[in-house]
Amino acid sequence: MAHTPLNVLFLCTGNSARSILAEAILNRLGAGKFAATSAGSMPKGAVHPEAIALLKRLNYQTDGFRSKSWEEFAASAAGAAKLDFVFTVCDNAAGEVCPIWPGQPMTAHWGIPDPAAVTGSPAEVALAFAEAYRQLHNRIEIFVNLPLAALDRLSLQARLNAIGSTDDAPARTEI
Repeated sequence: MAHTPLNVLFLCTGNSARSILAEAILNRLGAGKFAATSAGSMPKGAVHPEAIALLKRLNYQTDGFRSKSWEEFAASAAGAAKLDFVFTVCDNAAGEVCPIWPGQPMTAHWGIPDPAAVTGSPAEVALAFAEAYRQLHNRIEIFVNLPLAALDRLSLQARLNAIGSTDDAPARTEI
């Protein structure tokens, strides 16, 4: 019996950094079990160059990433696929009125600070992207390891919400 991957949409306002990173991470960690994509309420039109650079350094394929509107995934869009999960990864997108999604997906907010808003040296910007990646990776790793088949909808919703509250304090480093 063939298994159909669960469809996951990551939302952010600009769809240029955090949601792109989340899409890449879930497609790697949840390969075969999940099919991730991302979108924005007001897409920038291009993926942030540092997001692409980071993903390349981590050996991700980056050819297919693009900044796109969440309207492509709304129930009103022709041919929109049923969504199983929708996660907002920025506070702005979490507060916006979203379109109606096909399939009545479960939703949760997993807010991450915006690395694209960081100004400073190239090293400071790269560090902000690496930190966003680390936080998203931690949360997505928890998500892909949830016993989905063993959880009722209410328990699953509680777990999804808890993932968004995961303590993402930076790892201790020795000086």
